[in-house]
Amino acid sequence: MTRFPVPQSLAVVVAVTVLVWLCDRGATARAQPNHTVNKADIDRWMTELSNWGRWGKADQLGTVNLITPDKRKTAAQLVREGFSVSLARIADKLKAVDNDSPWEHVMTSTGAKPADEQFAGDTYSVSYHGYSHTHMDSLCHIFYKGNMYNGFSQMEVTDKGANKLAITNFKMGIFTRGILIDIPRLKGVPYLEPDVAIYPEDLDAWERKAGIRVASGDVVFLRTGRWARRAAKGPWNAAAHSAGFHASCARWLHQRDVAMIGSDAASDVMPSRVDGVAQPIHQLILVALGTPIFDNCDLEALGEAAAQRHRWEFLLTAAPIPVPGGTGSPLNPIATF
Repeated sequence: MTRFPVPQSLAVVVAVTVLVWLCDRGATARAQPNHTVNKADIDRWMTELSNWGRWGKADQLGTVNLITPDKRKTAAQLVREGFSVSLARIADKLKAVDNDSPWEHVMTSTGAKPADEQFAGDTYSVSYHGYSHTHMDSLCHIFYKGNMYNGFSQMEVTDKGANKLAITNFKMGIFTRGILIDIPRLKGVPYLEPDVAIYPEDLDAWERKAGIRVASGDVVFLRTGRWARRAAKGPWNAAAHSAGFHASCARWLHQRDVAMIGSDAASDVMPSRVDGVAQPIHQLILVALGTPIFDNCDLEALGEAAAQRHRWEFLLTAAPIPVPGGTGSPLNPIATF
């Protein structure tokens, strides 16, 4: 067979083309991270991401310790307009597929029958944990292998309430920088469909788009557009199907040293994508990191206000009801620009 000589210049072109092709393949592989997480990974992260002992063996505040006096003073400087937005859902008294425990509101005295001839009065009752009502989870809300945050035994929670890690630890309130991570706006849609998982690369993409970086002591709110979708399509079983953080986001949140997280559902994507672990974000965040959680916030008005201003940071204030032994509290978080 006759062999024809290959010009040196052509050989160089071929070599460069092959090298570029190989680099492109490598870049593509790097751009597609492996999102597979199993129970063994979660168990390992419970140790790797642990803040146990970081603020002492007796600590019951967890990452709220990161809201230092300097952090509060810096957050106060974010108030430029004095414009405030509530992040709470109106207390829903109607039973629905996503609200199996409506608020109960009973009038005890009225205009027709005033107490002492002058006063109106009423009582409230609610089972607030779940997927309906805006509330804060304290660090005693979930157990892992017999323990809670910082190694406190789950047996500290009795029929009289929580002896450790109760909501009373946060009676001084939350006052820090809040940041909205608006994934529907990142993706150019009004809301996410249920079951959509948010991954660390989505959080990175939002930071680039918004021109902001999550920092130590911040409270991060994740908008999935749940309430916008509910308004458009009606209620659904959010406990079984909700957009939210994938378990792999726990390391991202730990690296940024956030003080708290919140969302318009319960933070975890549901189903969780992790066989044998129903709510890995709740487990990792509350027990390992010691990070309280805001659940079922209404972030629609906040999203509009932030988008109008092109400002995704704000002063966040919230004050739970300090019920002795309480595992959490209904509350009304406020964002002020």
